[in-house]
Amino acid sequence: MKRIIFLVLFLLTVSNAMHHTKEVLLLHSYHKGYKWSDDISLAIEQKLSPYKHINLTTVYMDTKKIATPTYLDKLAHLYKEQFVKRDFDLILVSDNNAFDFTIKYHEFLFKDLPVLFLGINNFDKAFLQENSMNKYMTGIVEQVDIEKNFNLILDIHPDIKKLIIINDFSKTGQAIRRDLRNIIPKFSKRIKEIEYIDNMDMEDIKHKLKNAKKDTVILFVLLFKDKTGKFFTYKESLQEIKSVSKVPTYGLWDFYLDYGIIGGMLTSATAQGEAISEMALDVLNGKKIKDIPIIEKSPNRYMFDYNELRKFDIKIQDYLDEYTIVNQPFSFYREYSFLVNSIVIIFIIFTILLISMRKNIQKRKIVEVDLSNQLKFDKVLLDTLPNPIYYKNIDGRFLGCNIAFANLAHHKRIDVIGKTAFDFFPRDIAIKNTNADKQLLKTLGTHTSELTLHSQQEGMRYFILNKAVYLNIDGSVGGIVCIMDDITERVQQKQFLIQQSKLAEMGDMVAAIAHQWNEPLVELSAEVQEIELSYMLNELKDTQVKSFVQDSMIQIQYMSKTLSDFRNFLKPSTSKTLFGIRKSFDEIFEIIGKQVFYSNIILSINYQSEDENILLFGYENEFKQVLMNLINNAKNKIIDKNGSSGEKGNITINVTSNNKYNTIEIIDDAGAIAQDVITLIFDPYFTTKKEGTGLGLYMAKVIIEDKMSGKINVRNDDNNVVFTIKLPNCDYDRLK
Repeated sequence: MKRIIFLVLFLLTVSNAMHHTKEVLLLHSYHKGYKWSDDISLAIEQKLSPYKHINLTTVYMDTKKIATPTYLDKLAHLYKEQFVKRDFDLILVSDNNAFDFTIKYHEFLFKDLPVLFLGINNFDKAFLQENSMNKYMTGIVEQVDIEKNFNLILDIHPDIKKLIIINDFSKTGQAIRRDLRNIIPKFSKRIKEIEYIDNMDMEDIKHKLKNAKKDTVILFVLLFKDKTGKFFTYKESLQEIKSVSKVPTYGLWDFYLDYGIIGGMLTSATAQGEAISEMALDVLNGKKIKDIPIIEKSPNRYMFDYNELRKFDIKIQDYLDEYTIVNQPFSFYREYSFLVNSIVIIFIIFTILLISMRKNIQKRKIVEVDLSNQLKFDKVLLDTLPNPIYYKNIDGRFLGCNIAFANLAHHKRIDVIGKTAFDFFPRDIAIKNTNADKQLLKTLGTHTSELTLHSQQEGMRYFILNKAVYLNIDGSVGGIVCIMDDITERVQQKQFLIQQSKLAEMGDMVAAIAHQWNEPLVELSAEVQEIELSYMLNELKDTQVKSFVQDSMIQIQYMSKTLSDFRNFLKPSTSKTLFGIRKSFDEIFEIIGKQVFYSNIILSINYQSEDENILLFGYENEFKQVLMNLINNAKNKIIDKNGSSGEKGNITINVTSNNKYNTIEIIDDAGAIAQDVITLIFDPYFTTKKEGTGLGLYMAKVIIEDKMSGKINVRNDDNNVVFTIKLPNCDYDRLK
């Protein structure tokens, strides 16, 4: 039971501590009814009123009327007696007199208490340090921005010739006077005459202002006492001046608004009060004074009186973007501009939506008609195209096709829908295309492949399949579209041209065979003559006959092999096969090797590795035709160049390989090709020979690039010509 009572008491203690009343004293330099002080009090009260545990006490020193040392000392003793039973948590001091008073009597009245100040002119941090108050005091400096007001006056009144500045001898007035000494020289060239008044009685001031010309502007600083010592309230002095003045009047403090100044960059009591309240809440919540920096830039604002702006026909929005206007008559739109704008915007949006919906309905009707017409047009267009076209879903079932594809499949179009490739094509072809389609659906790209079909009626037909993935309107994958390009005629034409180019080289080939047969024929002739002579001399022996037969058969077999190589060269390759580059060169050299040798040409071939058998996947005989053509061209160029001079020529062949490509370079030293010719040598029917057909190099390009997916090019290297062939490495080609 005791534990429960103790716990309840503990919780009550904590609760009371959390809601402990905070006592705050606000000490004003001036009197109640002074607009500056009243605005500060109002701002602080409004900021602190939501916090019920904060109790605010406000005291006025009334130093506008009296501020003698004796008075201030008596005032300190009065406060000592008045606050003897008050425990304050925070002191707020407004303006310089209260600031100086608090520093002087801090030990006497507010020992160890934190102090926040505001509205302080000519502030100097060193003053706090000299009085050992920097650990107790922080706050907000009051600093009028005279230079911005000068610039504002010149912006609004560019034709001004005279500026009259009215001030008094108060402490604040003297501080402003010191600031003006540095600022007035900056504007002496832009304003013809600047008159400063702080030592005249009110009647003289009124007389001077009554006769002021239209090109004059007044900057009203302060006027609480005139030369005679007569005291004026803040509004009385300004009202006296406005009763006779007909020229624009600007000020430095916001409490003069409502009483005749147009406005300006004003030091705002409200802004000072709001800012000091935020600091007060931080201190009451436990923040240390040393952790709160002094705000040395006064929170000033551009503020203007609506009536004065209208009186002098000033449109302040032409000069400033951010400002506040007081005394503006009530305007429902201005008061509730957000609401009005929101309603207008909503109405406009609904109107636009209704118009858009109506247009959208009309547009959709038009689109439906257009879509119907488009579908009919697309159907006619597809059926008109000679290319077989089909499209299928992601499961590989046909959704539609054109007449050309239906005819290719030997079915009616309606019978194609719902079927798969296995219903129309051989199984091996169907499997290959199905696997390609699955890969294409993963990549969402395009794919090109070749297809060969054989039928008893039409024979061999060759197609290029161009496939692409299509998406549904919701972005999902719909399936695959395929356009089949029938290239049968082109394939046959290229094959014909290849054979034609082979036949065009028959002259060189026959000459090569003649060279190949020349030596074995000489050998056979010698053997026959020798056997005949032995027979005539009765010296013929069985061993001689046997040797003759063996030697003759070797020569005959060699000549037979030459014919076989020649026949194989002429035979077209029907399909791609795996073959070795070294083997291709060996078979070519069997045909033309001796012809090259007897042409006084040194032919050397360099392999990247002598033990490596570099393989290609393609058309073997056509590839050998390319090599034959390039070597014969090089040989003929060297013969034309050297003639009968006996000078040797060189043909060098380099064969290299990497992970991607096999590269063959055929280099001759018969001289560079002219620049105007080198770019044309692969064109069909282009030739520099009188008896040439212009097909050899063209067909070489077709075979290498179209049929074997490689590249062939030519370049000059000083006085040499280099033909380079790059073909995909067979292993790399299969991995793609």
